[in-house]
Amino acid sequence: MDYIIRELKQDEYNLLEDFLYEAIFIPEGVEAPPRDIIKRPELQVYIQNFGERTGDMCLAAETDGRVVGAVWVRIMNDYGHIDDETPSFAISLYKEYRNKGIGTVLMQEMLKKLIRSGYKRASLAVQKENYAVKMYMKLGFEIFDENEEEYIMLCRLEEMR
Repeated sequence: MDYIIRELKQDEYNLLEDFLYEAIFIPEGVEAPPRDIIKRPELQVYIQNFGERTGDMCLAAETDGRVVGAVWVRIMNDYGHIDDETPSFAISLYKEYRNKGIGTVLMQEMLKKLIRSGYKRASLAVQKENYAVKMYMKLGFEIFDENEEEYIMLCRLEEMR
């Protein structure tokens, strides 16, 4: 599949609502939540006023002129929060574009961007059942903390330079 990775343009930031919803992990046999779940404050922290804070960065995967996936980071008090200097990741692709390597490339490109920007670490939260845990570990993330449902994962960017 041919695709390009590029910066998400400011006039495309509204797409982050779609990708936030797509980022919700839904275990096998569980019904998807209603779309308005993304209006909850604990989820709005990922996208509200995106682009207005220092450290807000987003890359998009585009194929045939359509954005089909996004990875974005921001320093926020989210599920993967470690400290106020460590950006947290969010990533998703539309279902039909998953398991094709696009997410890995998006993550790799964002990690490079964070390194170039001088960040020392990056974090994310992922549900333990999510198949993406293996991908994150291959990319250099390690389990930093955990609760009953999720791993808080950390990538030490200074070790990747």
